[in-house]
Amino acid sequence: MSNPKIDDATGVETVGHEWDGIEELNNPLPRWWLWTFYITIVFAIGYCVAYPAWPLIDKATAGTLGWSSRGDLENEMTAETARKAGLMAELGNASIEQIAADPRLRRAAIDGGRAAFKVNCIQCHGNGAAGSAGYPNLNDDDWLWGGDVATVHQTLVNGIRQPGDDATRMSQMPAFGRDGILNAAQVQDVVSHVRVLAGEEKPSASAQRGAQIFTDNCTVCHGAAGEGNRTVGAPRLNDAIWLYGGSRAAIAQTVNNARYGVMPSWGNRLDPVTVKMLATYVHSLGGGEEAPAPAPQEAAPPAAATN
Repeated sequence: MSNPKIDDATGVETVGHEWDGIEELNNPLPRWWLWTFYITIVFAIGYCVAYPAWPLIDKATAGTLGWSSRGDLENEMTAETARKAGLMAELGNASIEQIAADPRLRRAAIDGGRAAFKVNCIQCHGNGAAGSAGYPNLNDDDWLWGGDVATVHQTLVNGIRQPGDDATRMSQMPAFGRDGILNAAQVQDVVSHVRVLAGEEKPSASAQRGAQIFTDNCTVCHGAAGEGNRTVGAPRLNDAIWLYGGSRAAIAQTVNNARYGVMPSWGNRLDPVTVKMLATYVHSLGGGEEAPAPAPQEAAPPAAATN
């Protein structure tokens, strides 16, 4: 700049700009700062040459060192898979009952199932498996189909009302109101009776009328006392645990239109070992049950005496 203006107080030339009478001094940058800046430029150039840096259409430049974070992850995953190969083989060869009976295998299955649950199940059942409206709480002991580990495993493998799976668990509640089986007043009466069974309402004339309606239409699945029936997946109604809510409106909605929730069958989505680990983890959450005792066999008739 020709004829630079010199600041009288400091003797330093200015940059030539002025804002409201304030001028900026043209002080040079410190040398240490300049050298640091130059070093960062050299480092950046070296980094772009040595490491993946420039994005291309379907990948990035590889870099002369051949390193990548994805490659590191792949190597770590391969090493971890090799480390767990023996244990995974044991889990694969053991039945779900054998895993439950072996403390070492059970502990490993619970750890693996916990990780698999966070990837595949929390979307519906929640991070803590507490469920929500329409999605069962897996921490309690209220089970639609049974809570022993083999039954939980079967539910995971085949799902609930899963189209295309011939072995899926199926249940169908009639839509009593929508299909005209009960009128609106009868629906309200049976709702009153169900809420009395659950201890959420006091006995009333409506509940008394609903008791007979319940006997005529509902006990075949839910039982005379509302105890439920796991054989057909009919929920227990004489407690305060509800899948879709226990308010009058929620129960009336169920009686009127029925519910038809679907759980995917994981047997064709996850490998068998992962499904076993998931079943073991769910069984460990607090509501898991012992395997049901086998039905007693009838004694064989005594053989005829022979001479």
